[in-house]
Amino acid sequence: MWRRLLLRGTTSLLQATDPRFLHKRELSSLCVRLVPQRFIYRHHVVPVCTKLLGRDFFVASSGTRAYKKDAKSTVEFPVSPITVTDIKQYLRSKEIPFNDGYSCLHIQSIFVEPSTKKDCFSLFIDKTTGQFLCKDTLVEGSWEDLQDCLEVMQKDEQDSLSPHVLLGYPESVEEQEERERELREVQRIWTSSVPFADLPEDEAQLIKTMFQITKISNATLKKFNVRLFKPTKSLVFPWFGGPDSTLKGVKLLSAQSSDDEKVTYTEAALPKSNSYYNLFGLPLVSRMDSEVVLTGSELDTLAVSQATGLPSVALPRGVSCLPPILLPYLEQFKRVTLWLGGDIRSWEASKIFSRKLGLRRCSLVRPGEYRPCPVEALALGKNFNNIIKSSIPAAHKSIVSFKQLREDVYGELLNTEQVAGVKWTRFPELNRILKGHRKGELTVFTGPTGSGKTTFISEVTLDLCMQGVNTLWGSFEINNVRLAKIMLTQFAMQRLEENLEQYDFWADKFEELPLYFMTFHGQQNIKTVLDTMQHAVYLYDINHVVIDNLQFMMGQENLSVDKFAVQDHIIGAFRKFATNSCCHVTLIIHPRKEEDDRELQTASIFGSAKASQEADNVLILQEKKLVTCPGRRSLQVTKNRFDGDVGIFPLDFIKASLTFSTPIKGKHKLRKVTTKPENEEAEQVEEVKKEKAAKTVKTPRTSKSTGNGNESVQKKK
Repeated sequence: MWRRLLLRGTTSLLQATDPRFLHKRELSSLCVRLVPQRFIYRHHVVPVCTKLLGRDFFVASSGTRAYKKDAKSTVEFPVSPITVTDIKQYLRSKEIPFNDGYSCLHIQSIFVEPSTKKDCFSLFIDKTTGQFLCKDTLVEGSWEDLQDCLEVMQKDEQDSLSPHVLLGYPESVEEQEERERELREVQRIWTSSVPFADLPEDEAQLIKTMFQITKISNATLKKFNVRLFKPTKSLVFPWFGGPDSTLKGVKLLSAQSSDDEKVTYTEAALPKSNSYYNLFGLPLVSRMDSEVVLTGSELDTLAVSQATGLPSVALPRGVSCLPPILLPYLEQFKRVTLWLGGDIRSWEASKIFSRKLGLRRCSLVRPGEYRPCPVEALALGKNFNNIIKSSIPAAHKSIVSFKQLREDVYGELLNTEQVAGVKWTRFPELNRILKGHRKGELTVFTGPTGSGKTTFISEVTLDLCMQGVNTLWGSFEINNVRLAKIMLTQFAMQRLEENLEQYDFWADKFEELPLYFMTFHGQQNIKTVLDTMQHAVYLYDINHVVIDNLQFMMGQENLSVDKFAVQDHIIGAFRKFATNSCCHVTLIIHPRKEEDDRELQTASIFGSAKASQEADNVLILQEKKLVTCPGRRSLQVTKNRFDGDVGIFPLDFIKASLTFSTPIKGKHKLRKVTTKPENEEAEQVEEVKKEKAAKTVKTPRTSKSTGNGNESVQKKK
């Protein structure tokens, strides 16, 4: 059974290297007998490469560099996608009682002794992914892991299993040292930080003024164990977790004031953000609490708790992500109020997160002039109870009236810049035309073969990813290693082949980006691709999906079927996914074959008109193939459903960094080139008209005397 689990390629071997898994797993005696000895890590063995689920794990001996690949960088959907119906049927077949929760199924933990269970359903199974978590022991794993554990229990007639029974993969020396180094740094920061109660009154008031939290009392800061780290003048928010509530990490918050008296906050978490899963305020929640306010920052949680006395917790990464691993800790609440902030972005995140939490128990605080973020509401003296009572249910009906849409319309009119979406930093001309990158839209991008479509789109997505847009790449034409190399070069703005000593520096920074890759290559079934995209949206809160490209994904399957009908079906499926998942989808499509001297048009997109009709934006990378001078490429926007603006602007390709840029003086040059010939032509037209008028006047006189006529012609000559 365990051998079947190993040979099937389950993710359990990967979970020990995944920082999301909080529990340290060890190899049980049963697993050791089944795992080949070459998989067991020893320091004295020669380097071994094991390939599992498409990942390469290099076990390097001492003195060599150990390469690692984070499991989060690639997204793989389970071999057989699980449904909640399948999970329920399996549990019933094993006669295991369960409670149907909002986002999880609850069963009695199989990793706790029967004498200590006390009918407590402390093992949670995610309804969407099948991932499980035991809150008593922090054991977690996949649905396949849980199935195998249950089979072992019933076969051996055991009442419980040891928490260490799950198969694990030992950490490399580099990973172990990095983890220990982070833990030491966490302890150093925490022990050297000072509680607010120990600060002088004037210093404490100065810090509160700097962070604009003067209305938050010292009692509230003490209640949540908030401290001050003096070397950087940062607030320290602790992460206490596990059955023994030990210190697992910290988050440091720094504040800077600008000239317009606005405060900009900077966060730094230890361990790194992709391993930081702290629901700040959770230790203060009792088992009897049935209502909670979910906020987007720790300061907002302090404000809600002080103003209302209600339980309040903060998401670890703000409005960018709600990791599914945290859902079991929110299952006990019958009512969840999402007050994530006071802008459009927080409102969109609230609607997305409510789907994970369960629509029927969630209510959303709509941002507006009278409903800012909690910390601002506290400073302005707003009535928190009225704001929370006025929150709207997340569950929506099929028909709505303008009364229900009125506040949303006003919010879009009030926040035009935020509604326009995330702005590009490398392509200001794209901001001028498209206004920004928005969720829920479908962008179709095309260009001639070899013009640099993949290179350009990779930089466009990298620009957004650097601003916090969670991105999923599906590269069906080139492999992920080559794509990552291109994006890393664009990120570093230099050729790293010539500066290998800087590789680790840029790779560490690049690794922090919310960027993920699908492991597909070549032809794939559309249902499999959509399932993977949906899985990634749920697991990583993906906001942008790139498909490169449609023709490679379709392949040459079903040649007897109308390929245009198949393409229309796929485009319709992507359109529906973008709308329902509130996720932007960028679809790259090759154009039809055109003459080299002809520019591409919207009608040049391969297939029927379905692609351009369904798309919100149509972008064309134009290339003058018969020209070799700089500026032969340009980007043309032929459709913009947001506000209708279209246009074209030139692009210069910088080969050293594989990036595209807009020429600074390009627009002025183009204007000079176009306006000067027009003026000259106008002057020539006026001169011709004058000559014709003079000629018509002199014609009767020249007809009488041929000599005079010839003389006049010679003079003109």
